[in-house]
Amino acid sequence: MVAPAVSPEPEIERVEAPARRRWLPVSLRSLLVAAAGALVYLSVPPRVLWWLAPVGFAVLWFVLHGRRARGAFWYGFVFGLGFMVPLLAWTGVFVGPVAWLPLSGLEALLVGLPCAAMAVTSRLRGGVLWAALLWVAGEYLRSVFPFGGFPWGRVAFSQPEGPFLFLAALGGTPLIALAVALCGFGLGEVARRSVARRAGVDRAWPVVAALAAVLPLVAGFSARAVVGRDAQAGEVVVAAVQGNVPRAGLDFNAQRRAVLDNHVKRTKQLAADVRAGKVPRPDLVLWPENASDIDPLRNRDAYEVIDQAARDVGVPIAVGSVLVGDDGLPRNVVLLWDPVRGPVEQYTKRQLQPFGETMPWRGFFRLFTSAVDRAGRFVPGTDPSVFAMDRARVALATCYEVAFDGVVRESVLNGSNLLAVPTNNATFGRSEMTYQQLAMDRVRAVEHGRAVVVAATSGVSAIVRPDGSLVSSTDLFTADALVERVPLRTATTIADRLGAWPEWVMVAGALVVLVFGLVSGRRRRSAARVGSVPGAGDLGVPSGLTD
Repeated sequence: MVAPAVSPEPEIERVEAPARRRWLPVSLRSLLVAAAGALVYLSVPPRVLWWLAPVGFAVLWFVLHGRRARGAFWYGFVFGLGFMVPLLAWTGVFVGPVAWLPLSGLEALLVGLPCAAMAVTSRLRGGVLWAALLWVAGEYLRSVFPFGGFPWGRVAFSQPEGPFLFLAALGGTPLIALAVALCGFGLGEVARRSVARRAGVDRAWPVVAALAAVLPLVAGFSARAVVGRDAQAGEVVVAAVQGNVPRAGLDFNAQRRAVLDNHVKRTKQLAADVRAGKVPRPDLVLWPENASDIDPLRNRDAYEVIDQAARDVGVPIAVGSVLVGDDGLPRNVVLLWDPVRGPVEQYTKRQLQPFGETMPWRGFFRLFTSAVDRAGRFVPGTDPSVFAMDRARVALATCYEVAFDGVVRESVLNGSNLLAVPTNNATFGRSEMTYQQLAMDRVRAVEHGRAVVVAATSGVSAIVRPDGSLVSSTDLFTADALVERVPLRTATTIADRLGAWPEWVMVAGALVVLVFGLVSGRRRRSAARVGSVPGAGDLGVPSGLTD
């Protein structure tokens, strides 16, 4: 990598402003970045406002450029609050702010870190590109830390409708994030230079900034050509059964027999509709996560009603269930239920949800609330599985797993031609959580070139084409069954072939540029001690007004 040069900046005399004058701009800028974070949130489904994400990043860049690292960290934290607090409101639907606000605050702090780094590199030539790389590095950090990471706020998941979506086939979610951030930062640079009337400093700036804003969009539209849609291994008719739950809430597990009966009933109705010619006969049926929280391998009654449903519909069913191991601990599994042989294979969920299926630091967090005892003690699985269901080779990503790049990639590359996402969102009521997760499913469809079948206990269940478009979907808290014909695809996308390498290269590049920016900053400070202050006051104001 060629070391980025420091852009020339006019020398400006350092003038200390009174604290009151300094505080007012900080207050206004804080409100501005909070609103920018809210714009990124508003770009997330169920809204179809994908273009608000680049606008939010434009405002963020306008504020961050030329700031000191500690000031930029604050603005990044406030931006993160504006984004994360409304985005993650679903985590507090039934437990209140005890989970929602601490999680949002932690994620916002992790947003502040790359923003502080952006300030360090903002005066380097190509600053908007380095900032976009740093944003990707920040998303990577949030995806692995803490407690195994929480990638829910990835920018890619705001883009199932816009042109940036198709970049998933080339470089996965990190490439979408790079494109969205670069587009926004380019717009912000145009605005910043225009307000500061800095065109005379570098006559190339209008072209460079405009290209940074426009090229990611052009790349997204162009990438549409590489998104596969053809049925390379034929087609199958899939059915996603949504049995619904008696009522939403954390106690839905107490209704587990009713939930199982609902899915059995709706599957038998599907079989009756097939016999009546109302719908085509499916080749496979997918039940949601937790459709049977009664262990059918230990409970004969549960076994029999599931087996009756499978024999009635006459095709294999993927049954979301909870099994209890010999150690007495539960496993979140999907059982492959053959209509003749019964349960023949199983997949155990590998990426468990902290504070839900598991409870890290249980004793510590119990000091603050007894609600931690509601969290489970599930045991994770170790290997991806592919279910052979008729001609389909079905990869599985259970609920929370779909947010994790590596988990989904491992499942898809295990010989699949179809992706299934059994999920349970009943504990989050009518919140936006299920729509946010459906956006992830649509991104995964493009990233891996597979049709995706989503079965939810209470909604939204959906069938997604390999290009990310919706074939059909259900309403919330209704019993329903989706029956659609989907293509089976065996080709691997460029994103699959590259794997995690694009993200690793972006993160490495961001770290290299950050080191260079720190060294350059030290040199500027040394120059300041002998009477010059290159780069102070990036918007043409006295340096005392910067923070």
